[in-house]
Amino acid sequence: MSETLERWGSKRAFILAVTGAAVGLGNIWRFPYVAGENGGAAFLLIYVAFVLLLGIPVMMAEILIGRAGRRGPIQALGALAAQAGASPNWRWLGLFGALTVFCILSFYSVVSGWSIEFLVASINGQFNGASAAEIGAGFETFLANPGLLIFNHSLFLFMTMTVVAAGVSKGLERLNNLLMPLLYALLLLLAVYAATTDGFSTALAWLFLPSFDALTPTVVLHAMGHAFFTLAVGACALMAYGAYMPEEQSLPKAAFAVAALDISVALLAGIAIFSVVFAQGMDPAEGPGLMFVTLPIAFSELPGGAIWLSVFFLLLLLATWTSAINLAEPMVATLQGLGLRRSISTAIVAFSVWLMGLLSAFSFSTLAEFRPLFGRNIFELVSSIPPDVFLPLGGLLIATFAAWVMPHNAAVSALGMGERGYRLWRNIVRWVSIPLTFIVLLGGLL
Repeated sequence: MSETLERWGSKRAFILAVTGAAVGLGNIWRFPYVAGENGGAAFLLIYVAFVLLLGIPVMMAEILIGRAGRRGPIQALGALAAQAGASPNWRWLGLFGALTVFCILSFYSVVSGWSIEFLVASINGQFNGASAAEIGAGFETFLANPGLLIFNHSLFLFMTMTVVAAGVSKGLERLNNLLMPLLYALLLLLAVYAATTDGFSTALAWLFLPSFDALTPTVVLHAMGHAFFTLAVGACALMAYGAYMPEEQSLPKAAFAVAALDISVALLAGIAIFSVVFAQGMDPAEGPGLMFVTLPIAFSELPGGAIWLSVFFLLLLLATWTSAINLAEPMVATLQGLGLRRSISTAIVAFSVWLMGLLSAFSFSTLAEFRPLFGRNIFELVSSIPPDVFLPLGGLLIATFAAWVMPHNAAVSALGMGERGYRLWRNIVRWVSIPLTFIVLLGGLL
């Protein structure tokens, strides 16, 4: 199997692509409500610490494998295992990663379709003057309409796979170069607006002045899990991007840049969201409904709120779109590695994800009472088990392969830190990141 011929056109393109894969629902939807439920600044402090100790080293391990193999995940793992004289079964880790991304993208597309609906509704002024009861009831009515959920799911997936079909340089790279700067511009605009609200100082204190009384084992475990989830590690997606990485690019610098950009999105989103929430005297610990119920209520009562709510949902749509595009690419790359053309590979992935997504869409209506496991419906299972169990399991195996199995010379060369730097990184992965990842996995299982 020959090396992949495609490369990112520049160092910046690679960083934007990996950031695009990492930045999405985890930063703008999941981070605010998880932080809200876990004490704000105390959670944030632990989360950042685990990004450094857990997220970045495992991210580097995943990119490292792809860069050394210069192939799709299955082929790269198989070739490197053969060089090391290890079991050829390591290649199936690439297939497990593709399955993980497949499950995540199926529910991701459904939830991202909600942002399309809410963007249109906010532009049309449907939340203007609406009471909290009316907004809450409207969201429940929307979820109970499978036709509308499927339409938005289909539209979002079409937007995503059209870009993927165009390829790395003409599709992913061009869109990342355009949309990622726009995403940050919108975030900064919302943060500036947040500074004009009465809740801004309260939000800053809540996010950045930790109360260590709030620290519990549960908070720590949630912070560890979120550090893992938000960087998109564990699904071999970054392995595929490592295969396209420019030869001259510094892997450690790129990983730290992506982590910094990823954390900054979460912080800016948190500042914007909680400023509005506190300005209206609302509870930050509103759970998953914070985004689609609490915020429309809060914005509807602020001057110019309809405009800023539209900006917010546009931001959410852009973040989920870039993330979905960059998550779909590894699945397409995996099928291409098996000998299929990109167009055929994209069509297979699109149709399969669309079909799986229907189960999530119907989970709020027709299949609402179908709870096959742990008393949860399909949407609840697909939106919890892959992120909470599959990702840390994949990350554990990726880190183990990179730090214990991979050929020494190939790893040193791909990491690009010299022998001393490689040994430092390897020891951190072996004795810090792998045990922490195992704890995250246990937490997800329990």
